[in-house]
Order: sequence, then structure tokens, then C-alpha cells
Amino acid sequence: MSGEGDGDLELPPISYVWRTPVRRPKRAKWEISDPIDSSKLTPAMRAKLQRIVAKAPEVMVKITGKTKTVAHLKSHLEYITRNGELTAETETAAMMHGRQGLRDIQERWADDAELDGSRRRDGPLSHNVILSMPPGTNPIAVKDAVRAFAIETFGGEHDYVFVQHLDDEHPHVHLTVRSLGYDGRRLNPRKADLATWREQFAGELRLRGVEAEATPRRTRGKVRKAERGVVHAIKQRGEQPRVERLAREEIVKESRSGKRSAHPWEAKTRERQADVREAYRQQAEELRRSQNAADRELAKQVAQFVADMPEVETKRDYLLKEFAKAIGKSGQPLRREDKEREKGPLR
Repeated sequence: MSGEGDGDLELPPISYVWRTPVRRPKRAKWEISDPIDSSKLTPAMRAKLQRIVAKAPEVMVKITGKTKTVAHLKSHLEYITRNGELTAETETAAMMHGRQGLRDIQERWADDAELDGSRRRDGPLSHNVILSMPPGTNPIAVKDAVRAFAIETFGGEHDYVFVQHLDDEHPHVHLTVRSLGYDGRRLNPRKADLATWREQFAGELRLRGVEAEATPRRTRGKVRKAERGVVHAIKQRGEQPRVERLAREEIVKESRSGKRSAHPWEAKTRERQADVREAYRQQAEELRRSQNAADRELAKQVAQFVADMPEVETKRDYLLKEFAKAIGKSGQPLRREDKEREKGPLR
């Protein structure tokens, strides 16, 4: 099994399935091994495994962009507060209401930006983050969790402001953090930071009675990345993103030539998923041998979780299936009337 991202940690093999491929700046509770036997599950590891196989909702923490000019910053603050209609909360717990509250925030942040002589012309003034949960989650708990997360992550180091939006089925909060810290250093979040932020947000939700998890896609048997916002926006306009067009053209070319291009990353993806599923099976077997009835019950849940995992499907696999579906038995693209016939009679 790959030791990707293992570093110097000595943890049970099952921990491989929820580790991120990058070293994070802060260890989570489940990354602390048992002081007597590092191969055993600690209570934190066991709790995480139980949440995973129970399919606890996954939190979403995403950096949606940066503001680089005062005008852009003011526009963003207008957007998240709906032009002052929504109340904004700052790092000092001040509640900013209405148009006057919006202007106060804009003026303070704009003044700070003008005084920031060390910032490069294209350097960000702020990082804009969205924290979200699936439909049905208690919105009050979400906002309280974001407040606690912001205090823990940025309190005493950066100015920030956050606003909750309830006009979407997913309860979410917009958090805008000033790039320049009080110590003169600038915020520059990496993938490792985002992984830590997700776990911190999930932990704050659990403290408020909301089941939540923060795991990599591979933990759940998924390998395809979610569409980027830019790609989604292009599709919404009825256009085809360049990256997808090139991928489809490659598949058509391979179909005509009868030769398939080598894609080493696909083999690596399948190997990683095989490792993930094997780690689950090994853990289930160890739990099954336990004298504890709760362990044996968890073993059944883990085994069922693996059995329910989706087929390993890369983006390329998806496009190949899509292409095959568009080809008739004759090997020629389906005519429009044939496609309509496949859909069945109109009802």
C-alpha cells in the first residue's frame, strides 16, 4: 500500500483512506496514535470511521476568489450583504446592519488597503471563502460553527467579516478574510490548509450536534473531481469547455485508429482505490475478530460500505461511456431519428 503523505506518522493502515496527499500544518485528533499500540484504533479514529461508514454529510469549504482592488472589494461586500440587507459580523463580533453598516465596513477596509504600501499591485486584498452544508442542516448551527471556525483560524491575526445566506437550499456562509495579517504576513492558503479548515469546520458542527465529516474523495470511493466553477459557468451558457472538447476529440481519434493513448495517472488512480478498499477490508476483518459486539457490528457496517462503493470511474471513463452511447450498432453516430426512437414512444 502506498505511503503517500504518511511522513513520520505511525498509524493503523485504515488511516490511509482518509489522509490527504499533502502534509498539513496541523495534526487532527485522528492523526495522534495510541501511545501503547500505534496499530490500534484510538477513540478519535474509531469515531471518524463510524461517521464515514454511516455516510455523515461532508462539509464544503471553498475559496471562491480574491479581491485585488478597492472597487472589487467594495463590490464583493455589497454582494455578500445584499447591499446591506443582510447583517454582517466582524472579527470583533460587531454586527453591521443596513447600508450604513455596509459603508462602515467598506470605508475601514478601503482605508487599510490604501495604507498597505507593501502590497504588490496584483496582490490580493482579501480571500473570499464559502462554507456550506447539505440541505436540511440547521442554519443556526452552521452560522455558529463558522463563527467559531473563524475565531480559531483567523482570530487575533486577520480582519474578517462573514454573512449567512439563506436564499439557497444549502445553508452557507460567506467569509471574507483580509489578506494582510496583523503581523505583516499575508494569508496564502494551500491545499493542506483547506483540508485542515474542512476538518475544523466539521468539528465545530459536531460540537453543535450536527453530524459532519471532512474526508478526501477517495475515502468515499470517488475519483472524479467536481466541476470547477468556471467550467460549470461555460456549460450554463450552452458552450463546451475547451478541456472537454479536447478530451472528446482524443477519444474519437483513438476510436478511429484503434489505439488507446497511455494515461499513467489512470493506473495510479485505480491502484490507489484498490489500496483504499483493501484497507477498509483489513480493518473490517480485524474488527470482526474482536470479542466486543460493537466492534463486530462496526465490521459489518464497514464491509457494507465497501460493497456499496461506486465503480471506479475517471473523467476519461465517463467520456468513453458517453461516446459509446452515441454510437449505433453499425459503428456510426446515431441519426437524430434513431436517437428519438431509442427514447421510446412519446407519452
